[in-house]
Amino acid sequence: MLGNGKKIGKKKNNLKMNKVIWITGASSGIGAELAIQYAKEDGVSLILSARREKQLNEVKSICDVKTPIVLLPFDLIDFEKAEVHVKKAISIFGKIDVLINNGGISQRSKILGSTFKVFQTLIEVDYLGTVALSHALLPHFVNQKNGHFVVLSSVMGKFASPFRSGYCAAKHALHGFFDALRMEHKKDNINVTMICPGFVQTKITINALTENGTPLGTNDPKTKKGLNLTQFCKKMRRAIASNKWEVYYGKKEKWGVYLKRISNQLLHTVVVRSQVR
Repeated sequence: MLGNGKKIGKKKNNLKMNKVIWITGASSGIGAELAIQYAKEDGVSLILSARREKQLNEVKSICDVKTPIVLLPFDLIDFEKAEVHVKKAISIFGKIDVLINNGGISQRSKILGSTFKVFQTLIEVDYLGTVALSHALLPHFVNQKNGHFVVLSSVMGKFASPFRSGYCAAKHALHGFFDALRMEHKKDNINVTMICPGFVQTKITINALTENGTPLGTNDPKTKKGLNLTQFCKKMRRAIASNKWEVYYGKKEKWGVYLKRISNQLLHTVVVRSQVR
C-alpha cells in the first residue's frame, strides 16, 4: 500500500489487453487504409500481409509509430503454406483476435473469349486463398474461444453483373463458406462479418483481369465516382466493432441486393440496361 492509502495493483499485461488484427491485401487500397486507421487506435497491434513487401513497408511508414506493426509478406495463393503463415502470425504477438480477409483481385472480361486461367486465378485468389488462411487459423480461434473473421466480399457476392462472371462466382462462394462457418462455430464465440461494398475509389479496376489474364490498366468512371476510401473504411471498422453479420455499402449499386429479393427478373433487366463495365 502506498503512503496515500492507495493499493498497489498488479500491472496488466498490455500484450494480452491489445487486440491483434491481421490484415491481408494490406499493401494498397482498402487494406492499406484500414491499417492506417487502426494504427491510430489505442490497444491495437497489427500484422500486415501482402505479396509486395516494398509497398507494405511504405504503408507501415505512414502508420502511427506508437502502434506495434509487423509485416508478414506472402502470396495468398500459396495454399500449402497457409498453416506456416498462421503459425508465424500467432508467434508474433502470441495470438490473433481478428483476421481481415481483404486480399483479392477483380475482373473485366466477358465469359466468351476469356481463357480458363482467368477463372482459375479468380477462384484461387478471391476464394481459395481466403478459405485456406481462415481454415488454418480456425483451430486457434476455437482454442481461445474467441475470434473474428472479416471477409471483403462485394455486392457482386449477392448478385451478378456482366464482365465479372468469375469474380461474382468467387464472392458468392465466400458467402456460402463463411455462413456455414458461422453456424458451426457459434458455440466457440467466433464471429463472421461479411463486408459487401459496391464501387470504392481504389485501383481495383486498374488491376482487374482481362480476357487473357493481363491487368485492365485503366480505371472506370463508376469506380472514380465510388465511395470515398477513407469514409468507407471508417464505416467498415464500425461494422467490425459491432460484430455485424453482413453489411452493404455503395451508391445505386447496393440496391441491387434488395432488388434481387423482390424479383430476379427485374434485377436482370436493371443491370443489363445500366450497361455497367
